[in-house]
Amino acid sequence: MNNNKMLNYIKDVLQNIPTGWLNLTTHRLDIYNEKLAKTEFLDQFENLYKNNNADATALNQLPTAYDYIRLGHPLSCVLEWVIADLNNLKPEAVISFSSKTTPILSVLRKNLLDNKKTQINFVGQLPSIFDADILRTVYGYNFELNQVNSAEDISTFHGSTIFINQQDGICHATLNNNIDFTVNLHTELGSVLLVNGEHNTSYISDIQHVRRRETIAMTPVNCLAALNDLINDTTSDYTSSTLQSDKTKVLASIKEITGSPSKPLVGSSGLSIQYAIMMGLIHDALINHKGKDIKFIVPPNCYGGTNDQARRVAACIDNVEVVDLPVDGDNDMVTSIDTVLNTIASQDAVPYIIAEIPTNPRVEVPDLLQLKAALSKVRHTPNGDIAIDPVFILDQTFCPNVLFLGEDKILSSVRTISYASGSKFPSGGHCTAGYCVGNTKTQDLMVHIENHLTLCDNEATNLQYEILAKQLPSMNQRIKDAYSNTREFVNFIHDTLPEAKINFVSEALAEQDFTPSVFSLDLPTKGNTAQEKEDYKRALNLKLINLMITQIPSESKYCVSYGQLNGCYWTIPATSTQGTTKEGDKDYIVRASLSPNLDLELHKKVFLDFVKSM
Repeated sequence: MNNNKMLNYIKDVLQNIPTGWLNLTTHRLDIYNEKLAKTEFLDQFENLYKNNNADATALNQLPTAYDYIRLGHPLSCVLEWVIADLNNLKPEAVISFSSKTTPILSVLRKNLLDNKKTQINFVGQLPSIFDADILRTVYGYNFELNQVNSAEDISTFHGSTIFINQQDGICHATLNNNIDFTVNLHTELGSVLLVNGEHNTSYISDIQHVRRRETIAMTPVNCLAALNDLINDTTSDYTSSTLQSDKTKVLASIKEITGSPSKPLVGSSGLSIQYAIMMGLIHDALINHKGKDIKFIVPPNCYGGTNDQARRVAACIDNVEVVDLPVDGDNDMVTSIDTVLNTIASQDAVPYIIAEIPTNPRVEVPDLLQLKAALSKVRHTPNGDIAIDPVFILDQTFCPNVLFLGEDKILSSVRTISYASGSKFPSGGHCTAGYCVGNTKTQDLMVHIENHLTLCDNEATNLQYEILAKQLPSMNQRIKDAYSNTREFVNFIHDTLPEAKINFVSEALAEQDFTPSVFSLDLPTKGNTAQEKEDYKRALNLKLINLMITQIPSESKYCVSYGQLNGCYWTIPATSTQGTTKEGDKDYIVRASLSPNLDLELHKKVFLDFVKSM
């Protein structure tokens, strides 16, 4: 490519970018092919470039890149494409991060699993948040540090070499034959990792998966800023004059909403927070329960990101293991917890439980008094010692308004940490930032969690704090209004198609503030064999969703979002939120989520048309 031609084209693109490239936090499944993710977007983007077509309509018709916004998005793909061109690399060899340390950790993780050494080269000082001792002792990473005057001082190393390049502009990189990975750092925007050499291409998918599960891509607004600086040959000041006031408002809102006595922690995404929780708890166990095995107890059919991340952590640390916790359908969460904790007590291990309440996608709530009893039960090890009490890690994304942790609340006496995905109700779908809080019994644990959130550089960005400051105060009212719409729609479906099985909270649970705006629908089926019935139901699922999004395109989307400000989103968990879940644990049912603002009567009409067509 000719650089001037390319940069002129990008300038035109930036003037015409679709609003969704900046504002959407989750992908549209109708224009998303997960197997082609980034390549499909860039293939068609390059065709536009070759034809010098930067028309807004043409850009808007490009397929979804990655999956808004955590793994990647259109603007991160464009930024990476530009940087690849400037540095004579393939686009897939350039990977942007919101975090400045996680790209380094992504290489360390792969080399840990491959039993390969890593040399980290840097000029001046390492980022202050880079804690080599913790990375070695808690994460198990094997590396050596090498301070150099310049990239030219890096010599041949038997293993992988990383060069940390701290500069204002992140688009130009230093590469040579002795550098495997260059990490360009920008104080405000994030970082870009460049994979150098064909012999390192096997790292690319692993690095992308770290970005998908433990952090996020560089955010759209920051990608846009980096591109504008490049186009205009400027070095802008991106410090926020409102950050401290926004942060103060966000922390106060979270404390008020949750009733938690702890300092809230706000991360770049729900999974960023969950990763900090897991690593913080492992850190605590290594200090206070030396030599003991650590068990993360996780529902096998829960959100695929949770499931996958837990197993990825266990794969890296010898004494960490994932234990299944059946919670849905014929399985009762309380009974399962009691059984699993009895087993772990007999092993004298450290139990950490991750569970969603209500569950996803069956929207079930356990008996909370029985849950408290099961978690509080004193158990004993084989030699008669009191077993280590569990930490309950509660994913409250579906109902972040329910008070679990405050004084005299149902889980105030059990070590409990609650967290929520911020792309849902907290931000109304405007950003990915998530948060966590603890009760009085987890104060020491929260210190470790905060340390690991900082180490991974996964705190929420300036803009994320700004968005949460605006959206959190209205969250509980939006939850109430969205629930009202959902209850009315669920009642309509029950009356219109009584043979369908609807998974939703009872009126009694709603009176206890369990007011989600998501439900799942098991449609009636027919056929002579189990396979015929399953095939018929799956086809019927798609028929319903396709009818909704074609008849109400301004409101109904084929998407995985929840807690959005407007419209109605439809998905099939087995092919979206449970993407990495074992096949036998997947749910091939319809999941719908309603907002406070939509044309409910039109949705009823289209659903009635669907029933008449069956």
